[in-house]
Amino acid sequence: MGLNAIVKNIPENKQPKVVYRLLTIYNPDILVITGHDGMIKNDARYGDIYNYRNSRHFIQTVKEARKYDEINGKNLVIFAGACQSYFEALMDAGANFASSPARILIDFLDPLVVAKNVAFADKNKYITIDDFAKELRDGKKGVSGLGARGKRNVIFL
Repeated sequence: MGLNAIVKNIPENKQPKVVYRLLTIYNPDILVITGHDGMIKNDARYGDIYNYRNSRHFIQTVKEARKYDEINGKNLVIFAGACQSYFEALMDAGANFASSPARILIDFLDPLVVAKNVAFADKNKYITIDDFAKELRDGKKGVSGLGARGKRNVIFL
């Protein structure tokens, strides 16, 4: 697709500890924070952070990334979460897009679909989930968010 993607395989519990340093090294426009997650007990305790395997790590990683963003003024676009993640807390932490509003299993390609659409949208366009929900396996049940400005710098003459 012509994107310069850097992939690091970092266990979820270590992501908050290394994200700031990685952002400093690579200075990306888009950050995808993902891995494995899931509800520990399949009940309605959606608001209990301890009912999720890794959401607390993703949340802390988003917060660390936003600290970097505040200092550098990068306007970083963040996707965070995995299957059955604590969507509301990820959004509250500062993610632009997150999984999983319906607490369902997401497709492993969903974070890439989000990143691709943001990367290819013109920087003057504000892109929302409605712009690409049909490309996601489960649409807005699997991924949602507030949106973000595109990251592509396009000049038309």
